[in-house]
Amino acid sequence: MPALVLPFPTIDPVLIEFGPFAIRWYALAYIAGLLLGWWSMRALVTSDRLWGAQTRPSLLDVDDFVVYATVGTILGGRLGYVLFYAPGYYLQNPLDALAVWSGGMSFHGGFLGVVAAMAIFAWRRGIPLWTLFDLAGAVAPIGLFFGRIANFINAELWGRTTDVPWAFVFPGAGPEPRHPSQLYEAALEGILLLVIVRIAIARGGLRRPGLVAGLFALGYGLSRIFVEFFRVPDAHIGYFGPGLTMGILLSLPMAIAGALAIARALSRPPHPEGTPRDDGTGAES
Repeated sequence: MPALVLPFPTIDPVLIEFGPFAIRWYALAYIAGLLLGWWSMRALVTSDRLWGAQTRPSLLDVDDFVVYATVGTILGGRLGYVLFYAPGYYLQNPLDALAVWSGGMSFHGGFLGVVAAMAIFAWRRGIPLWTLFDLAGAVAPIGLFFGRIANFINAELWGRTTDVPWAFVFPGAGPEPRHPSQLYEAALEGILLLVIVRIAIARGGLRRPGLVAGLFALGYGLSRIFVEFFRVPDAHIGYFGPGLTMGILLSLPMAIAGALAIARALSRPPHPEGTPRDDGTGAES
């Protein structure tokens, strides 16, 4: 037993409850991530300095894209959880797959869902797909930060047992102190990754299509793989080998894809500085 164990904060996962209606912190985390991501994306597309002559979506495109991204996140996240983490259960109980209110979302599934939504939206609006990828990568860490904080409040996805002085005893996880792996992910996938992509943007990253998206994918993949060594895998899945978890298996391809996107972006000359031609897809003035 460590000399110091931090008491887990007694935060009710339900913020407000009116009869059968309840507002949960987890739902608020999704809403906060989407709203702040939308606001940040609007700010990015209105800055000529960041884009130069590179074509980007209009403010109206951004507003409409948020709807696509929301649907892609929810459907992809739920479908990913069903397929990646509990296929046997949902094969026997297919209707439970629709019960999103009961919990169970996969980041990797949500990521694939958003990619599919971006592909459809880019095709319908005639917007360069890599540009949408970059915008999504620029704001995704915001949602990840709030989502991991909500995981901590819900006392879920806790870490492995440890004797570090910042360990917590999580409700429902037994008497042993554990790593607050949710906070590790909030710091790495949220704060650190946001700083990295914003530095790249400030240095002209958006004029190299795919660079910001690649940095996000590589950064998330490496961060998630690192935290998996401190996090307890889902009990019904466990380990696939010594230290090998589902989170690592799903994050490796994402990290590799991010590295390839970065290499592709850096192998091509950046778009020149200047003002994009007015073809209906540029930002509103």
